[in-house]
Amino acid sequence: MTLRILIAQVNLLVGDVAANRDRVIQVAREARERQDVDLVVFPELTLTGYPPEDLLLRPELIERVAAALEAIRAASQGIGLVLGYPKRDLGSLFNVAGLFQDGRLVAEYAKQMLPNYSVFDEKRYFQPGHAPCVIDFRGTRLGISICEDIWEEGPTRLAAAAGARLLINLNASPYHAGKAPEREELLVRRAQEHQLPILYANLVGGQDELVFDGGSFVVDVQGQLTQRAPFFAEAMLLVEVDPGPAGQAPCPRPGAIAPIPAAEEGVYGALVLGVRDYVRKNGFRGAVLGLSGGIDSALTLAIAVDALGADQVEAVLMPSRYTADMSVEDAREQALTQGVVHRLVPIEPAFRAFLEMLAGEFAGCDLDVTEENIQARCRGIILMAISNKKGKMLLTTGNKSEVAVGYATLYGDMAGGFAPIKDVPKTLVYRLAAYRNSLGPAPVIPRRVIERPPSAELRPNQTDQDSLPDYEILDAILKRYIEDDESVAAIVAAGFAEELVRRVTRLVDRNEYKRRQAPPGVRITTRAFGRDRRYPITSGF
Repeated sequence: MTLRILIAQVNLLVGDVAANRDRVIQVAREARERQDVDLVVFPELTLTGYPPEDLLLRPELIERVAAALEAIRAASQGIGLVLGYPKRDLGSLFNVAGLFQDGRLVAEYAKQMLPNYSVFDEKRYFQPGHAPCVIDFRGTRLGISICEDIWEEGPTRLAAAAGARLLINLNASPYHAGKAPEREELLVRRAQEHQLPILYANLVGGQDELVFDGGSFVVDVQGQLTQRAPFFAEAMLLVEVDPGPAGQAPCPRPGAIAPIPAAEEGVYGALVLGVRDYVRKNGFRGAVLGLSGGIDSALTLAIAVDALGADQVEAVLMPSRYTADMSVEDAREQALTQGVVHRLVPIEPAFRAFLEMLAGEFAGCDLDVTEENIQARCRGIILMAISNKKGKMLLTTGNKSEVAVGYATLYGDMAGGFAPIKDVPKTLVYRLAAYRNSLGPAPVIPRRVIERPPSAELRPNQTDQDSLPDYEILDAILKRYIEDDESVAAIVAAGFAEELVRRVTRLVDRNEYKRRQAPPGVRITTRAFGRDRRYPITSGF
């Protein structure tokens, strides 16, 4: 008898147990009405969303989950449902997956492997389970595991030893560049090692810094990919599993295989989804950003428009006495091409007023970076005022290279609520701009914006390379130091000038205080600033 399993790759809201419960019940009802689904599988911690963080410490959250489970149990008449939730038992909290069928809770499984590295902090909240969960479901012995369990060999081995013939793995696996192939290579090994077909159900959606990219998939007992859901979008993936000959493992039937996005396509998709969900899930009416005529703000505008629609995005051009005419021309061209509301608000009156107010305080002092920062802060005040007045999220436009070395102004260009390209190195900014232009029907980022030397335009004839090394070199050093945790000696041994390496790493270390005050942004690398990389501000290291 063919077993029909629906993988529900859904976008959930952390903490909104009622809405997540209703989504489960809705999918269950629609699946039952289809009359071709036996079991629906949802992602890890379905009812709370992932990661719920310290919400798990609130007693009322666990109470709401318990009430929601009663409604879901009642909704399981005529169908099976596998979903994730936190459960308190004998004073301990567990990350649990439950199987509901025909109005009953049939089985529960507690996650055994609790990740506590990178962006994960599960040992802060949960206790590990120790036993496999294998249940007979309509003639098939199903094993259930959760996310990190599949990355370690033990839980899969225990499930196979307990008689599992098909393994269901619930996930909330966040995106970083190159993550999808890593997952699939791992499941190929697990399926082959234990002679188990595996269904991998992943979460999709943005949650603060994290983006969950979906891409749920199925591998057969030989480790062959049989189906894959789309990335960065909700999807319902119907998996038909034949029982197979006596004594052999069940066989998932081949189905549609969505492609894994290419490098820039994947990053861009993550940025768009991250911005869309952050703005909408937090109840803002759209987004506003400063459009300078430079590459960073140009890319940020393109992401915002693709995420929210042109009618939900506003661009503000804020030239200073040092802004080149071409910057205003290019910014206007992009705003018109993308169809966004845009306004020109020169900062000269505010800048002049601040200089006059501070004339006595600055008497006898030479011009320096202080005056540059005042200009950036004038812009920050303007943008925050528009954000407050119109209920629009202010998107900052700084990239990872600048954030890393502190080439940004606190309360100036760092002011805002969300930083879409905060984890995007400058060299990748250029590649993403070229990728977005390639989508057509016409380029949205003017060619001159991509080709001209980058500049903050806060003093005459300024370029970024006046203060920073070439971005190709800078980004290579930063990757080694930040993402790969290489020492200064190791980076120098790789062929970089020692004086330059020491200068760059000192800048990274001394600007932690700035990054700690920066808005959150989408994580797309293996080591993002924020929840991923946690360094002390005050340190003698």
